[in-house]
Amino acid sequence: MIGTSLCCITAFLILSCQSQKEKQNKWVEQDTHPSKAQEIARLKANDFEIFDYYDEEINDTVIMQKYFVAFLMNGPNRDHPKEIADSLQILHQAHLGRMYNEGYADLSGPFEDPEGETRGITIYNVPTLKMADSLAHLDPMVKAGRLKIHIKPWWAGKGYGLR
Repeated sequence: MIGTSLCCITAFLILSCQSQKEKQNKWVEQDTHPSKAQEIARLKANDFEIFDYYDEEINDTVIMQKYFVAFLMNGPNRDHPKEIADSLQILHQAHLGRMYNEGYADLSGPFEDPEGETRGITIYNVPTLKMADSLAHLDPMVKAGRLKIHIKPWWAGKGYGLR
């Protein structure tokens, strides 16, 4: 009898939690797709540089936003011992992961040319060049002089992804 009651209570709790989760997910989905007007207002309120235009081909408003592309270049101090270079690489990857997870960077990655001067890029989704520069200079590879940063502003359609 107790076992049956316990099973019924457990099933009720599980179903209740799933029902609440479904309600939360529906609310989150609605909240994550603001209207174009809401998105424009949010970006302007957070000091992002934007402009918008109506595209008749897609029958919608396109929001253009200024992003900042950080080019990671060979730095002046590339002669670290292998153990230190490997450790810095782990810290560098953790830094870039943190920038992505906290919403400061949208894309990062190395170039395939190991002998080239430009090692990779990070695209920062922040309001100002100063902020992008500050975040890029927090990278342990930059602090150690293994990389240096060159940042350029870049305009792109908000919400467009890679294909």
